[in-house]
This record gives sequence, C-alpha cells and structure tokens, in this order.
Amino acid sequence: MTMGGVFGVCGTAIDAPLLGELRISPGALIVVDETGLIAEVLTPGEAAYDARRQSLAAGGALVELSDGEYLLPGLVDLHNHAPQWPQLGKALDVTLAEWLDDYTFPLEARYQDIDFATTVYKSLVDAMLANGTTTAVYFATIHLPATQRLVDICIERGQRALVGRVAMDAPDACPDYYRDVSAAVAVEQTVALIDYIKDHPGNKAGLLSPVVTPRFIPSCSDELLRGLGRVVAESGCHVQTHCSESDWAHAYGLDRHGHSDTTTYRDFGLLTRRTVLAHSNFVSPADLETIAITGAAVAHCPLSNVYFANAVFPTREALDAGVHVGLGTDISGGPSPSLFTAAYNAVAASRVREDGVNANLPAGERGSPASRITFAEAFWMATTGGGIALDLPIGVFAGGYCFDAMIVDTAAPNTDLLIWPELDSPEDIFQKIIHNASRHNVATVWVQGRKVRANRGISPPLA
Repeated sequence: MTMGGVFGVCGTAIDAPLLGELRISPGALIVVDETGLIAEVLTPGEAAYDARRQSLAAGGALVELSDGEYLLPGLVDLHNHAPQWPQLGKALDVTLAEWLDDYTFPLEARYQDIDFATTVYKSLVDAMLANGTTTAVYFATIHLPATQRLVDICIERGQRALVGRVAMDAPDACPDYYRDVSAAVAVEQTVALIDYIKDHPGNKAGLLSPVVTPRFIPSCSDELLRGLGRVVAESGCHVQTHCSESDWAHAYGLDRHGHSDTTTYRDFGLLTRRTVLAHSNFVSPADLETIAITGAAVAHCPLSNVYFANAVFPTREALDAGVHVGLGTDISGGPSPSLFTAAYNAVAASRVREDGVNANLPAGERGSPASRITFAEAFWMATTGGGIALDLPIGVFAGGYCFDAMIVDTAAPNTDLLIWPELDSPEDIFQKIIHNASRHNVATVWVQGRKVRANRGISPPLA
C-alpha cells in the first residue's frame, strides 16, 4: 500500500485513552506522517500549534472539520462472521441449533463458489468501512480459495483485518456437507492461509494478519485443537474462537474435557496474549483470572448473547479483573454491522444485568449489583480496548499510533443524530453519536493514513 505525504486533521477529536476516561479535545491538530502513523497531537495554546497548522494549510495538507463534525478513532470489530453477511437480520427467532443447522451451515457451504464469495465479501467490507469499522477480525469458512479472496478484498479496500480460515472436523457437531475431511487437512490449510497473508504482495504495510480459527470446541477434535496449538506456537499468530457461549456449548466442554472451555484452550496452546475469545458468557471467576493472566481477550457481543446464549456477559467483572475486553458485531448472530449499536447494547446489557428483569422479585433481589458499564467504557472497548486486545497500536489519538479514524458529521442530511447547541454539552453530543450515528453520518474514513471512504457526494468504493 502506498502512503501519502504528511498531512493534518484539525477539529474536535474524541477518544478514550484510558478505561472510563472520555477525552474531548476541541481544535486538536493531529499530524500524520508518510507511513500513516500519528506524528504528533497538538492542542490550541501549545507553542507549536499555530505554526504547524499554518504550515500544513499553506501546503494544502490540512483537513479542517466544520461545525458539527467530530473526529473519532476507527472502530475495532473483534468478532465478525464474514460469510454470514447475506443473512444479516434474519433467523434471530430460532434456537442456536436451528440457526446453525438450517441457516448458517448451508449458507457457509456455498462459499466453495468463488464468484459468490467475491460478491458477498466486497459488499461486506464496503459496508464495514462505511460504518467506521477500520479493523475487523473475520471468521471465514473452511474454503481456502474463498478465504484468500476475502484477504484480497480487504487489501483492495484498505481495511485493516485479521482473517481466519475456519477449522472444524468433528462429525458429531458438523454436517457431512460442511466440515474438514480431517484434522491434518484443516491444519495444513490453516498454515497455507498464514503463508498466503504473510507473502501477499499487496500486504507490505502489514494491514492484514492471519488468525488461527478453531470454530468452537464441539466442532473440533482433540487432534485438531492440538495441531492448531502447534501452529500457534510456531507462528505466533493470533487466535480466534468461541468460548462458553451458551448453556449447551459450555456444558459440552465440561462433559468432554472435565473443565471449562477456557482451560481447554489453555491446555491445547490456544490461549495466548493474541487470543480473542468470543462471547464467554459462562466464564467463572477462575476462568477470568486465567484469561487475564495469559493476556487473552474477550469479544463481547451483547445482542447476539441475548438471542442465542440466553445470558449476559459479566462485563464489569471482566474489566475489574483486568481482562482485555472489546466489542464484536457477531454478524450475523448480531443484526447490525455498526459497532456504535454494539456499544450502546453493551451499556444496556450491563444495566439489565445489574437491575434484573423479573418484576415478581423485589428490586433488591432481581439483579447483580454494581454490574453496569458507562458509555465511555463501551466506547473504549470499541476503540482502545479493541486495539489492546489485538496487541496493535490503534484506537487512540497519540504519537506512534496508526491514524485509523473517521469524521462523524452530525449535520448529514436526513439524520436522526440531532444536535441542539443550546441544550447539548460535548458529553451529550458524544452520547448522541453512540446512540444515533449511522453510516450516513460517517463522512470520511482513514486506515493508517489512507483515505478509504469519503461518503460525501459521489465517492464510489475502491475498485
């Protein structure tokens, strides 16, 4: 990827450098170097601010935000099933078993058709960027050519992504028409994808990373888990999988191995500093301690948890235990591609967990006290926390971090993001962005300093 020259962006910037800390910086000047990294962040009143701003403006290298525009870090989606994009928003009224057997597995099996895969994946990546998601962690399918095509498209579109070929070989949990023929083949093709991404001529900037992807414990034999653990030890790759998602999956792991999914992944070498565990609704305090010690992360998917796990992830407890937590859309178990939606659903889920839902119980007996999270914490999970989870310098406006960012335009036509200057403080505007911003409000998107989306006027996606 070719980077441009030095440029600056000036306007009100909003980020969350620390958990629980919302930083709103009016007039911030963010200077981006030739490689797409943030060289410096200056605020009005600093000695170099005026001269730097004037110099960039004189060279035609300054983007100045207008009134009603806000600069936010790009969003980080830690859990996204790329092949499930065509079924977004449907089949959410059935059980997890029905959802997999009747909808998801038949759909994913279609990705042996490379033309179908190309059409879907172009649509998906364009939509994610349009919604401000600059980094996505993608499950693909068992089909290596289609997964390689997803890699190509992410590179073409300029999205930062971690892409994994799904490994699943257990005949009792995978249909005959959609599973790996053996553990050995699954491991071999996982390695093939790792090599494809690392050697890809379009990936010199390193925006694409491979991720080892056992689907979940019920779908993987011990031989496969062991083999993937060896791949991780040899390659140092990221890992993504599902962990203790539902009553059924959690009980299956306990019955099969005699301990929790967390411990199983650790024992097979799949729980590392670069592991992302999706859902994790039924983790115990001991599991949280194990996850924290290893430095692994949880992808919190609040709405799909309600639909398919019938449980609420203990977000507050996980954060307080020092676990790295980010957010995932869980397309298509979650019905929205927007991480803003995931952020406010994370707040709502924590409030429901704290307050309880059974009106037949006294208020003091309904919920789990002190379980709520704040909007600032949810935004941190969608940005900074996601970057920490992936061990990548993204999500914060600070020197040395990648300039992955978006401009949110609160004055976009036909928007539901309504600002009343005489009524709304900067913190109020931030909450309104989280609640009401949509892709129509995402005016411009950069990934590592490269403009990849410009939604004003006629601006087609990259070819």
